[in-house]
Amino acid sequence: MDKKWFAPVLPYLAVWVGLFVFKNAWLTLAGFHLAIGLALILLRPTLKMGSLFTNQRPAYIFISMLVCSMSGAGLYLLWDVLEVAPNLHGQLISLGLNAQTWAGFIVYFTLVNPWVEEYFWRGVLGSDTTRVYIGDLTFAGYHAIVLWEKVPFGSILIALAALVFAGWFWRQLYRRDGGLLAPVLGHMAADLSILLVVYTLAG
Repeated sequence: MDKKWFAPVLPYLAVWVGLFVFKNAWLTLAGFHLAIGLALILLRPTLKMGSLFTNQRPAYIFISMLVCSMSGAGLYLLWDVLEVAPNLHGQLISLGLNAQTWAGFIVYFTLVNPWVEEYFWRGVLGSDTTRVYIGDLTFAGYHAIVLWEKVPFGSILIALAALVFAGWFWRQLYRRDGGLLAPVLGHMAADLSILLVVYTLAG
């Protein structure tokens, strides 16, 4: 099996173990990042870390952050339509996200996770194609594990469609600009806006 396509198995497994075995959001996120690190060791990518800080077209940063910051607004408006589980607050507490830990989780997830994910999904596992690509689907797919039992299956499919678009959108920014900074900052805007809505409505 091509190592490039075996590598995502590790992050998927880490998310599943973190959520359904250890049942802890912090361990899930740490395990996810550790799994990506192990996958990168396996892949030995030639892509320089400096690409994360590269941007040739500042307008792309503005576009990325503007578009992606709408994620939270969309979630807020569609909260009832998506039929989010009424016991989500309790589920989050059982995962270790309570009044004492939420702020730290939001900060870490927003400021650290986008750098890790963009380098891995868009940089190392990316493609120059303008079409929807298997890497876009792979990026979106692990979120289904996160959303399981928190929203109905139909809502998971809606979320996955939005995430496939997000992966495709960030990949196109990287393809056109040659740097990952615009995708990273857009990813940050998306993560922050979504987590703030979850915290407000269910945290």
